[in-house]
Amino acid sequence: MSQRRGVSRDAVHHPLFARCYARCGAAADQRAGVAELRRALLSGATGRVIEVGAGTGLNFAHYPGTVSEVVAVEPEATLRRLARDAAVRADVPVDPVPGVAEALPVKSEAFDVAVASLVLCSVRDVRRALAELRRVLRPGGELRFFEHVRAAGGGLSAVQWTLDHTVWPTLMGGCHTWRDPLTEIRAAGFEVVHVRRLKVPERGPTLPTSPAVLGTARRPVG
Repeated sequence: MSQRRGVSRDAVHHPLFARCYARCGAAADQRAGVAELRRALLSGATGRVIEVGAGTGLNFAHYPGTVSEVVAVEPEATLRRLARDAAVRADVPVDPVPGVAEALPVKSEAFDVAVASLVLCSVRDVRRALAELRRVLRPGGELRFFEHVRAAGGGLSAVQWTLDHTVWPTLMGGCHTWRDPLTEIRAAGFEVVHVRRLKVPERGPTLPTSPAVLGTARRPVG
């Protein structure tokens, strides 16, 4: 694999958020039902997989045996170290590597599946990241996505917009709650095959990050 020019592989640095996420991420997944959604996201995946923004590797335990290899791209050094520990425990081969979604350090059309899991909210350039995912997927390859989305309307959408333009990205490792990843996925040239709209957690209070989508899109053939 060769690093693409223009973006440093360690361009993301959120040490405080990374430490908090490392301590609380797995427990929060269980309480909010996210672990089960990760399992649904990855069910049936086959062949070579690239995962962007792998974090501490919370997805790794859910990859099925039909996956031959996972290249897990994570730009934050603290999170990437923890992802390496999770990779050792995974049932499939996982290779955590430095890199950013906007400049993936891999060849074009090299993967059968790409996974974007709670990451398009925090990338610096959503369109460029999706263009990269399209580039590295083979024609007919799948994009599996599980992402926060903009609320349908009303007060929550206004709260999301306000948070995104004030304190939220700084406190939450670059996360933005008001983005519309489903529209961006379609605009990037993917064909959306299946999508579920979710509230996370399903029960309990509605948070700025509660509106979400989980689904599959495909890079068209030809």
